Amino acid sequence: MKAKQFLLEKIQDGTFALLTDTEIAKRLRLKKQEAYALRDMLHALVREGELLSDSHYRYGTAEQFAAKKGTIAGNERGFAFFVPDDGSGDLFLPRNSLNGALHGDCVLAIPAKSYGDSGEVLAVIDRGYKTFVGVYRAARGGGYVKPDERKLNLLPFVPFAKSKSCKDGDKVVVKMISYSEKNQLAEVAEILGASGDFFAEELSLIRAHNLREEFPEEVLADAEKAAQKSLPRDGRVDLRDKLIITVDGEDTRDIDDAISLEKKDGKYYLGVHIADVSAYVPRGCALDEEAFRRGTSVYFPDRVLPMLPPALSNGICSLNEGEERFTLSCFMTLDKQGNVLEKRIAPSLIVSRRRMTYHAVTAIYERDERAVKEYPDLIEIVDTAIELTNLLKKARESRGGVALDVKEAKILYENGTISIPDYNRSISHEMIEQFMVLANESVATIMTQKEMPFIYRVHERPSEEKARDFADFLREAGVRAKFDPENVRPADYAALLRSLERNPLYPLVNRVMLRSMMKARYASENLGHFGLASDCYCHFTSPIRRYPDLCIHRIIKDALTDPAAARKRHENFVKDASIRSSACEKNAADAERDVDALYIAAYMENKIGEEFDATISGVTSFGIFCELDNTIEGMIPLETLPDDSYELLENRYTLRGMKNSFRLGERVRVLVAAVDHGLRRVHFAYLGKQA
Repeated sequence: MKAKQFLLEKIQDGTFALLTDTEIAKRLRLKKQEAYALRDMLHALVREGELLSDSHYRYGTAEQFAAKKGTIAGNERGFAFFVPDDGSGDLFLPRNSLNGALHGDCVLAIPAKSYGDSGEVLAVIDRGYKTFVGVYRAARGGGYVKPDERKLNLLPFVPFAKSKSCKDGDKVVVKMISYSEKNQLAEVAEILGASGDFFAEELSLIRAHNLREEFPEEVLADAEKAAQKSLPRDGRVDLRDKLIITVDGEDTRDIDDAISLEKKDGKYYLGVHIADVSAYVPRGCALDEEAFRRGTSVYFPDRVLPMLPPALSNGICSLNEGEERFTLSCFMTLDKQGNVLEKRIAPSLIVSRRRMTYHAVTAIYERDERAVKEYPDLIEIVDTAIELTNLLKKARESRGGVALDVKEAKILYENGTISIPDYNRSISHEMIEQFMVLANESVATIMTQKEMPFIYRVHERPSEEKARDFADFLREAGVRAKFDPENVRPADYAALLRSLERNPLYPLVNRVMLRSMMKARYASENLGHFGLASDCYCHFTSPIRRYPDLCIHRIIKDALTDPAAARKRHENFVKDASIRSSACEKNAADAERDVDALYIAAYMENKIGEEFDATISGVTSFGIFCELDNTIEGMIPLETLPDDSYELLENRYTLRGMKNSFRLGERVRVLVAAVDHGLRRVHFAYLGKQA
């Protein structure tokens, strides 16, 4: 034991740092048997995590190797890339340099001595996949499970005793027991159903993203208890006599926002009333911990995985028609130019008079006879709301807000039938969006002025590199770029889009502009929102389904009563909540995209042989992606395009041949050729370009 400790200390103090066992043995003048013992001690220190060893059999600490911490991005062909946490360049990892590391693992790695941008893994810090989804294949004494994630190079054996008696071909969730390359072992945690069954495949995707339908019993019990709790009304503004309505989609499962609006003496008095979920979910309780873990509700065509149990999300917190509800209200007074003159926040008590849909509100505004007859009491508020909406749109445009035309697929599943209607965005959608954006902005501004710790929704300006690539693309397309890539402003992008409104290049520029922009995220620092041309923005309006909103509701209420205590109570939590919420949002978006692709593949299987108009939405070296008017995307493989020799011009978003070329945004005619269920991808055949 003393010899082992001596050896460790001599390496740690640098005496034997980065030497091989042979070199250390020579310095210590050890005999042959003693050298073997030395080697065993070094191996033990590596196993215990005290030391690291590289492919040259040198030993040292992470600092001595200058090892970096990062994540493995695997490839189904066996090699991988090391993505360092510090943002420095990625390293290529050949299969024999992985040292047992797998896709998603957190590792320590170093550059290889003589292979340029190659590297090698020294140690695995944490496994990225402790569980995974795959297909069980029976074998003698048990079976093997092949992961659905193709980048995960695992094929663990499941002994029969740990298989839950699953059958050959079943989709299962397995928990890893041993990652040893010579003895990979796992146990079946859940049987999802037969491979190929539609709902088993959907559940597989949900589980692959570590999402769960069920809530822990403790959380369900807390939710039921909270829903039955009688809360004091003291200190709340009583708005029960006001005309307050909700406006949502026909299939909305939880209602967390409502509006009121009056126009007097040329001013607009807008109230945005948001479910006061924080009254029922205090920080630190089991409900709150589960909400923090989930981060967001996740929506699929046939189900929703709520952030909060139904007793709250669909019950006491949902602003159901005709029922008293606790809310947190943002009151805003605006002039006839759409400028906010006054704004304040207050806890409130409301009763929603009507549960309206986007379709019904649009019908009232357009004076549909049936809608007007059914909702005569709402004609005035609807007209005033659309009037204010147009003022707000104009005001935001004048400030430089970037109005990108971003389409979102709407997949409907009812009674076993999948339908995907053409994309349709009505004036009532814009109305609610404008009102919610204004409330989010107003709340963030008030809390910033109070110097409260906060969770902001930030959207940083495009990087200089991305902006320069965009400017180069515009130049190639014959469009004059009037912005400085080093300091691009929202107004620059907004002016560019306005200048191209009637130009055939508009769809193309819109798409490339979107790709040049950063992704929005949550942050504890106010970095502004580029796309909205807002200096200060947050998410306040959806506390039933988003944790950041719930978190800032607590901050707001504390700030209204005791600002000093609020600062102390929340200052250390907002950073963790921002990071966690951003990660959960991304995971949810990825899961929704994967499940949507499954539904799209099933839907399009019945469309094989049909023709459609489409827009080129992506160009790659292996083909082009095209988007139908209902937002369904499919791929035309390179080998099926007109016979030619093609070159991918990435910065120009063009696939160019000697006779033909295909550019992002162009309109084409396609035929649905096939559906690949394994990849959840639709294959199109190219028929020609639209005039």
